Amino acid sequence: MTDIYSSFRPEAVVVDAGDFPTAPLPLRLLAECERIVCCDGAANSYIADPALPGVWRIVGDGDSLSPDLARKYAAIVRRNPDQETNDQTKAVSYLAARGITRIAIIGATGRREDHTIGNVSLLVDYLARGIDARIFTDYGVFIAATGRREFVCPEGTQVSVFNFGAVGLHAEGLRYPLRDFTSWWQGTLNETVAPRFVISASGPYLVFINYQ
Repeated sequence: MTDIYSSFRPEAVVVDAGDFPTAPLPLRLLAECERIVCCDGAANSYIADPALPGVWRIVGDGDSLSPDLARKYAAIVRRNPDQETNDQTKAVSYLAARGITRIAIIGATGRREDHTIGNVSLLVDYLARGIDARIFTDYGVFIAATGRREFVCPEGTQVSVFNFGAVGLHAEGLRYPLRDFTSWWQGTLNETVAPRFVISASGPYLVFINYQ
């Protein structure tokens, strides 16, 4: 069962270089977590704000981290030169290699729409590796899932479901029935009709749940 407001307690928060959140939920997750990992491009602006929690690690290929910060924070910088992955994946992989697999990601959307789509779609890849990573924005949360999953949120919550190859998609507690969508837009703009909803399928799918 997944309650987006209270049940998810991340072991780490990854900060991407997109729009920094202002909504209460992602900011609370950031404030309550001891391990804050900045992608190197995000570290420049994050560290400049003294009101934010301290950084535990800075992870990335190092191409967008300022030279001054790279020198000052050399003890916590972890460089990964792999050009086949983005900095978000480098940060997630760094954590997973240390047994940290429950991860909140913020700053993954905005500024570059192509980066937004790439960052969000990667949640499905992480799930296949046993990583429960979720992207929290100012408007809601993206959660990758497979099989049968139950979600708890208030009745009337706006929900979208994106198919990543799942078959037998079925839902209980949503206003509109699901099917094996072939285009991402087909599963958008649904709504809960109960205080919880269930999705069943064989294979991966992605759920976006709007905050109330």
